[in-house]
Amino acid sequence: MSMTVTTDNKVKIVSVAGLIGLTVGIHYGWLLEPLFGESHWIHAIHGRFCYIPIVVAATFFGMRGGLWAAAAISALVMPFVLSGEHTDHNLAGEIVEILFYFAIAILTGALTDRERISRRRHEQAQLQLERSHKLSMVGRMAAGVAHEIKNPLASIKGGVEIICSDSTGNDERQEFRDIVGSEIKRIDGTVQEFLDFARPRESQPEEIDLSEVVAAGVRQIESQASSAGVTVAHISGSGVVVSADREKIHQVLLNLLLNAIDASVKGGKINVNVSAVNDSAATMTVRDFGQGVNSADSERIFEPFYTSKTKGSGLGLAIVKSIVESHQGTVELGTVSGPGALFRVTLPLSKVNR
Repeated sequence: MSMTVTTDNKVKIVSVAGLIGLTVGIHYGWLLEPLFGESHWIHAIHGRFCYIPIVVAATFFGMRGGLWAAAAISALVMPFVLSGEHTDHNLAGEIVEILFYFAIAILTGALTDRERISRRRHEQAQLQLERSHKLSMVGRMAAGVAHEIKNPLASIKGGVEIICSDSTGNDERQEFRDIVGSEIKRIDGTVQEFLDFARPRESQPEEIDLSEVVAAGVRQIESQASSAGVTVAHISGSGVVVSADREKIHQVLLNLLLNAIDASVKGGKINVNVSAVNDSAATMTVRDFGQGVNSADSERIFEPFYTSKTKGSGLGLAIVKSIVESHQGTVELGTVSGPGALFRVTLPLSKVNR
């Protein structure tokens, strides 16, 4: 980074030096007089042209740069001013012109320095805000982990105590072994979910048929949906190809389906649809007919650790949003008529479809 800054400053210094050389050349008649002859308007051009390198230097380097440029120009034209070829009136005009050089340098430099200080303060405030946000996220993450692990640990502790008790029968021991195993899996799932959010795996995009991914996801979730008394139906247009990471899009679908199952009542239904909406985008929608999402929650459902459920880390939809956006797509809560909720994922179509 410092090498880039140094090179940039060198370019700026050379540019200012070139402008100063140009204006001095005009002043002494080395550039324009050979073309136009000696004329008063050439000197007038020089008097105004001198402001340009001063303003540029002040813009590049602040007041100090502007003053250095003004001093350099004044020193270079001083032999001409003191040559004795001027009347007192002209000499006074030259001196006033030089004073204006420094005035322009101070004014422009002061404005530049003020703007830089303001920008630096804004950047520092932004960094502080980002640090505060990250600390807040860490705090919420710690609280979420503690909350999600505390209850399973209590169940494991109680189960182990009962298993180790001499008064516990064999059937009860087996029952509590199953409970301990189930709670350990629950903790493992919670930790894995946090890891997926905090340190996502790098995407490995490939040409995938979105319809096939949806069909596989629906088959995988069928037993869980059946246990909850929910039916999952899907309609997929064939040949909807996107360039994406198959496992991550599969994870997006599973998260949306699990949320839909949790929101559904026994005997409910979930519809999954895949289609190409235009020449450049495909959509995947998951629609349930459960309790829906209230307006207060709808604005925050994609925030990490935000959940209206009694169980869950609140990371499922945040992970969905992160994955979809990493694929240059969008995810949104759609509007529906009647009960339930609809989540719409839009992904860019592969060039194969275009």
